[in-house]
Amino acid sequence: MDLRKLKTLIDLVQNSGISELEISEGEERIRIAKHLAAPPTTTVMMAASAGGLPAGSPQATIAAAPAAPAEPEGHVVKSPMVGTFYRSGTPGAPSFVEIGQSVKQGDTLCIIEAMKLMNEIEADGSGTLKAVLVENGQPVEYGQPLFLIG
Repeated sequence: MDLRKLKTLIDLVQNSGISELEISEGEERIRIAKHLAAPPTTTVMMAASAGGLPAGSPQATIAAAPAAPAEPEGHVVKSPMVGTFYRSGTPGAPSFVEIGQSVKQGDTLCIIEAMKLMNEIEADGSGTLKAVLVENGQPVEYGQPLFLIG
């Protein structure tokens, strides 16, 4: 099955109300499942006031939840597919890019292995590599941020 057809199927699952799709063509079989993330939870801390009131009393003060981390500045390169993330072409080889390195549009940033195929992921913008957001050898999801280019 070609990559364009696979991307179309992934988009279909992402944009529809279905959570799973399984297709068979000859000996090829593909299963795409959308896992919905649990809603974020907010932790509220109760603190006792100076007068010694119990933490659950109405006069107790509520500590503010820590602020969300600031959004990183720059362009985020996202995964175009589900697979396994690799920073280099072969084990033990140097990484395609390092933090602080200047990259141009079209430069290879990493490889994502999907269904035994090695797919080179290229930079879709130019700049300096600010961060690598995935560990080598880790599974990645469609649309997951991989790199930050500033």
